[in-house]
Formats: sequence, structure tokens, C-alpha cells
Amino acid sequence: MDLAYGEAEEDFRRRLRQWLAGALPALPPKPAPDDWPARRAYDTGWQRMLYDAGYADVHWEASPTLRLIFLEETELAGAPYVGANFVGLLHAGPTIAAEGTAAQRERWLEPILRGDEVWCQGFSEPGAGSDLASLRTRARRDGDAYVVTGSKIWTSHAEVADWCELLVRTDPGAPRHRGISWLALPMDAPGVTVRPLRTLAGPAEFAEVFLDEVRVPVANRVGEENDGWRVTLVTLSYERGTAFAGEVVACRRVLGELAREARGNGRWDDDALRRRLGRLAAEFRALWRLTQWNVSEAEATGAVPGTGGSVFKLRYSHARQELYDAAAEVLGPGCLDLDGAWTADRLSSLSYTIAAGTSQIQRNIVAERILGLPKGR
Repeated sequence: MDLAYGEAEEDFRRRLRQWLAGALPALPPKPAPDDWPARRAYDTGWQRMLYDAGYADVHWEASPTLRLIFLEETELAGAPYVGANFVGLLHAGPTIAAEGTAAQRERWLEPILRGDEVWCQGFSEPGAGSDLASLRTRARRDGDAYVVTGSKIWTSHAEVADWCELLVRTDPGAPRHRGISWLALPMDAPGVTVRPLRTLAGPAEFAEVFLDEVRVPVANRVGEENDGWRVTLVTLSYERGTAFAGEVVACRRVLGELAREARGNGRWDDDALRRRLGRLAAEFRALWRLTQWNVSEAEATGAVPGTGGSVFKLRYSHARQELYDAAAEVLGPGCLDLDGAWTADRLSSLSYTIAAGTSQIQRNIVAERILGLPKGR
């Protein structure tokens, strides 16, 4: 791992810290977790502050090293995360920047960076989650538009989104990985119905989306027709690459809080618990180093994040669950407050072995693309 911070990187870090120190006290109070219109306004307001300060495009235009510094420093400072527009900023935006035409980049990138438009992700379907290539939402070509019919599920923040990165099947007769296209769907198009899904953690941050003969301009296709699987791999590489870097920093902070709590409530005297927290500290330190290695690789090759993102995602998902299991052991009944942040975070941790690609899929990627093992029959 040859990632090194030179003078330019350290200067970026110093300027960012200085700006955060002045900007964060000016933020309004955080809205209620289940008030999504207010959360959209809060998150996009923060994005506009980043835009005005010159930090909005760090996820796309900055080098991977500067992107990593940005994620580290904003998390350490307690700054808002990308929130309701994480799909636009971390998935759709980078994909359009890498694969879109000049006209598409001009149309969509600036509104995302300013916080003017929010995106959601229309990939998973009721029968195509882990096995995404089996999706059945159909797009039939009709002149200069596609007519789309089908449904999507687990569509993050669809109820407040303006656009959706949508995977559709444009050639049902082709092999399943080769008949898919990537479309930008306007969420206010006739025939789009959104039904929020309330999760175990409480807020309805996901939705079902039903598409009934929805017309999407052909000009909204990113990449060539039937080449959407390759474009999707670009999207997923960003999703599994540096997108979780800030969360690793957050988990290391949580570990520190747990250690302090254990010292205060007498749990620190338990040798097994101390070993458990120590092992988790080593896990998250290793994950941070792995993130730096992935960034070094992207910096050296000039490519999007590679298969190392799957290694990271696989281990991080399980380590996060183990962290909040340990939190329950440290806090005892105090972590069972249904309105408390600890409970919400623990319930949320259960989703990480499924969200952004299940652990089973990540194991397949590691086995086939890194270890060179044959595909299972």
C-alpha cells in the first residue's frame, strides 16, 4: 500500500478542517428521521454549502486520495453525510461522469452537485435482488422513447427523488447480462407510482416503484443499448469502492465511545469483552488500510474502484454487525430504547450484508474475479 499524503493533500486537509469549523455551527437542527421532505431539504442544503465552498465535486473530480481525505475529515468533524441524495452523489453522478455523453453530463451533473436534484436507484426487483441480471422490467423501443413496464423494490428515497437510475431489459432474447440498458427515469413521468416501505428501524427510507407504460426518452440512456450491465458494474464499483469510507471512520469513533462507556459502567473488567473490542479495533483499522489500498490502486491506474471494493464490502458488512452486537453487550438494556440512536444503528446494521450487494454475491466476485476459481454450476 503506497498511498502517501504530500504537501498538496495536507494543504487540502487543513483548508477543509478550517472551513468545516466555520460551516458546521451554522447548520439548522436536524429534522425528524421520518420527515423525508425536511431531510431532503436539510441534506441538499448542506450539499449547496459544499458547492458554494468548492467541495461539491470531490466525489467525482478530485483524486481518490483527496476524496478519501474529504470523507475522513467530514466524518471526524461530525458533518452531515450525503443523506437523501447518496445515489446521485455516489452512484448515478460518477457513472454519468464516466459513461455519459457531453450533453448528459451537462444536463445532470451540475444539478446534483448544487443539491437541486435528488436521485434514487431502481435496480432490485421482487425477483431480482442478489441475482440482479435476472431483472424483468421491460423497456420497449417506440421511436425516440422507451416504453417501460415493471416494478422495482428497495428504491432508496424514491418518495423525494427527481430522477432514478433505472435498469431495464431492452432485449429479452439476449443472454441475461447482455440485454440490459441503463436509463435515467424522471420520477414525475406519467405511469410512475411510488409506495413507501417502512423498515424495522422505523423510517420509510425505501419504496416500491411501479412502472406502467412509462415513456423515457432514448436520450436518457447512459451507454449503448443492451450494454447496461457493463455500465452497471461501473455504478456498483463506486458503490462498493470508497462509498463506505466515511462509515469506517464512524465505526472507529463508535468503538471509542463503547470503550469509554465500558470503563464507566464496570464492563471493562470483563476480559472477554476487552478482547472483543480490541479485535474489532484491529478489524476497522485493517478496513481503513484496505480502503487506502483501493484508493492507491485507483490512483495508479486512473480507473474506477476495482474488485478490491468487494473484498472491503464483504468484511465491512459483517464487522459492522459485530460492532453493534458488542454495543448491546456493553450497554445492556440501555440499547433497547426504540427511539434511541443505538437501537436504530443496530437494526440498520442488519441490512449491510444485503444492501449494495449481498455477502454471497461478494464472495462469488472474490472467488471468480480475484482468485480465478471456476463458476459454480
